Amino acid sequence: MKKCLVSEKCGGCVYASLEYAKQLEEKEKRVKSLLSSICPVRPIVGADEPFYYRNKVHWAFGHMGTHLIAGRYAEGSHRIIENDECLLEDQECAKILSDIKNLAVKFKMQSYDERTKRGLLRRVLVRKGMATGEVMVVLVLASPVLPGKKGFIKAMLEKHPSIKTVLININTRTDSMILGDKTINEFGRGSIWDELLGVRFKISPESFYQINHDQTEKLYSLAIEAADLKKGEKVLDAYCGIGTIGLCAASSCPGIHLTGVELNRAAVADARENAKGNKMEKARFLVADATRYMVESATKKESYDVVFLDPPRSGTTPEFIRACEQLAPKRIVYVSCDPTTLARDLKEFKKRGYLPQYAIPVDMFPFTEHVECVALLQRMSNTRKATITLDVEMEDYHRIKNRTEVTADATE
Repeated sequence: MKKCLVSEKCGGCVYASLEYAKQLEEKEKRVKSLLSSICPVRPIVGADEPFYYRNKVHWAFGHMGTHLIAGRYAEGSHRIIENDECLLEDQECAKILSDIKNLAVKFKMQSYDERTKRGLLRRVLVRKGMATGEVMVVLVLASPVLPGKKGFIKAMLEKHPSIKTVLININTRTDSMILGDKTINEFGRGSIWDELLGVRFKISPESFYQINHDQTEKLYSLAIEAADLKKGEKVLDAYCGIGTIGLCAASSCPGIHLTGVELNRAAVADARENAKGNKMEKARFLVADATRYMVESATKKESYDVVFLDPPRSGTTPEFIRACEQLAPKRIVYVSCDPTTLARDLKEFKKRGYLPQYAIPVDMFPFTEHVECVALLQRMSNTRKATITLDVEMEDYHRIKNRTEVTADATE
């Protein structure tokens, strides 16, 4: 197995010392410990190639004495770990970053110092469309003024013709956010394109886009299979982002009516452009809060057959789950990036009339502890819902009762 030389210093790869088969075994065991009492857990879906999968790579820049350094922050710190041979980062992206570092030295670029608030170059972000080969470079600066800008960008493009766009992002923030609020397009169209399951997607600097292309195709294929879509069905893609899951689903079953809902206006603009570029006339994307949209739709007696949701790591909310109950879709497909919050949410869905059918773990991030899951939930009849709700409430009652008795014994 390939070995990382700085894994102990970096701390980003919890499973750096484990063979890949053992990593999968550990992750599947963890998911089963959390979910097997709620629904069947199918075998984990591993990666064909667990190395060099990150299509989004960013390095922080700093100085050690007079020496310019660049690399990833050590886990839980702002200490830069230099490593030109990270086993997770796409190798072309890493080479571009390494060359940018050398160019920064040549052009006498000063790195930004978080303590003194002086200097210019804070970070560089590189994104790559793995299917198209298109590359985006974002120079994150503390000021919009970059001395020698034209020569710097020209030299970068000569070394790497795959770079299709170069942007400057101005970040004057004092928190840990990578990008600031203002971005200036210096070369190209300001975005790149990639493909998932044959569907083209526009990726902007701020776009949420899964970092493991090949595993994302497996994840979305499993989600679409779980949805069991049929021509004419109405599908809601909640937390839709730039429309990746919904548009891949629409491509697999062209007869569906897709609605995507997302609060981020820029993401919705990209989703609309993605739908247009893929000639999906029946897809519409709205700037709205998903929970409020579902409640309003239910009030208007509108219906949906399938709901996809892919929430952040914190999971969804009780309000969203109650809104699903009001909207009453036949099937819900939950794509989760944290099995702990998934377990919590599946229990709440069960109380609200949606029975989890199964969950499938997918290893999106080899060598790290993270694992994603696809879970299918189906709406129950009112009689069955009442029975299961009572069972769940009794389980909660006995669990609380037992915990109280144990605490009392310990106190005595």
